[in-house]
Amino acid sequence: MKNYFYALLMLMSVAQTGATEPSPKAIFIIIDGIPADVIEKVNTPNIDAVSARGGYTRAYVGGQIGTESESPTVSAVGYHSLLTGTWANKHNVTTNEIKAPNYRYWDIFRIAKNHNPSLTTAVFSTWKDNRTKLIGDGLSQAGGKKIDHYADGFEHDTELFPHDLKSNYIREIDQLVTARAADHISKSSPDLTWVYLQYTDDIGHFFGDSDEQVKAVELMDARVGEIWRAVLDSQHRSAQDWLFIVTTDHGRNSTTGRGHGGQSERERTIWIATNSNKLNDHFRQMPAIVDILPSIARHLQLSVPKNIAAQLDGQSFIE
Repeated sequence: MKNYFYALLMLMSVAQTGATEPSPKAIFIIIDGIPADVIEKVNTPNIDAVSARGGYTRAYVGGQIGTESESPTVSAVGYHSLLTGTWANKHNVTTNEIKAPNYRYWDIFRIAKNHNPSLTTAVFSTWKDNRTKLIGDGLSQAGGKKIDHYADGFEHDTELFPHDLKSNYIREIDQLVTARAADHISKSSPDLTWVYLQYTDDIGHFFGDSDEQVKAVELMDARVGEIWRAVLDSQHRSAQDWLFIVTTDHGRNSTTGRGHGGQSERERTIWIATNSNKLNDHFRQMPAIVDILPSIARHLQLSVPKNIAAQLDGQSFIE
C-alpha cells in the first residue's frame, strides 16, 4: 500500500510540473578511413566536444584473426558490421561490390521499425549503396521500407558534381550531405539517423600519411560539428535524449597509409567517440565496431527479437 501511494504521488507531481521523460534518439556518423593514431594527433575540437560529454576509445574491426569471423578491413564490410552487429562470415559483405548481403542478419533500422513502425529514420550518405544495398531499403527480404527520409546518390549526378581526379567532388558532396543532415535534424529530430562521409578515405588513398590527410580530417571534424550543433539545438528545444556516436570503418596500412584491407594492427584499429555518460567497462576495454548496434538498441530501448539478438557478435558498451 505504501508503494502504491508513493507511485501515485510521483504521477501527480509529474502532471503538476508538466515534466516528461526525454525521448531517446540516436545518430551515428561514419567518417571513412581514419586510423586511430591519426584522429588522436589531429586537432578535432568538435569530436573532442562530443567525447568530453561521454568518452573516446580505440576499437577494432576485422573480426577475430584466424577464426571464421576474420573480416576484410574494407569500407562496406565495416559499415555492414556496424549496421548488423555481426562480422562478415554472417552478413556476407566481403567487398565494396556488395554482391549478396545476407539479410537474415537484421540491420539496426529493421530492428527499430520492427520494435515500433512509428519511429522515424533517416540516412544521409555520400554513397547510395549504403541505403539501397546494405540496408536494402524497400527490399522485402531486407524487411521492406525502413528509411523515412534520405539524401544520397549525389555521386551519380555528374552535372552538379563533375568528377575530378582529386575527389573534390566527393568533398563537395560530403558538404551537401552534412547540410541536409543538420537541416533535417533541426526540423524533424528523427529517432534514428546514419550519416556517412567519404572524403578522408579518398585523400588517404591519394596521399597516405600526409599533410593533405590532416587537412581532410580537420575538414570532416568541422562537418561533425555542424551536425553536433543541430543535435544540441534540437535537444534544447524539446525533451530529447540524444546518443551521438562518431566512428570510422577501418584504419590504414603502416607503410604508406594509402592502403587497407588486411589484418595489420593499424588497419584493424579504429576509434569511437560518443556523448553517452552511461558507458560501462566494456567501452574502455577495446570494443569492436559490432558493439555499436547493441549500444544504440539499448539507448533507444528497442526490443530485439530473441533470434536476432542471439546472432549478434557485439555487446552494448552502454549501461
